[in-house]
Amino acid sequence: MESGPAVFAGTAFALFGAALLVWTGARIVHRAPVAHGVSPVVSTALATLFGVLFLVLGVWCFTHI
Repeated sequence: MESGPAVFAGTAFALFGAALLVWTGARIVHRAPVAHGVSPVVSTALATLFGVLFLVLGVWCFTHI
């Protein structure tokens, strides 16, 4: 019964993290800004960091099923 919320949370975190990493990669390839009004290096680094963080959090949720 407790595995339902873990599966939902893991899926949500993993999908969001993967989508954020894909989106950041696409913005870098097209040399478009990741965030307007922010340093390109800082916005790229933070977006990549949070993408990896959410992906790892999703995997962590799946390991606790």
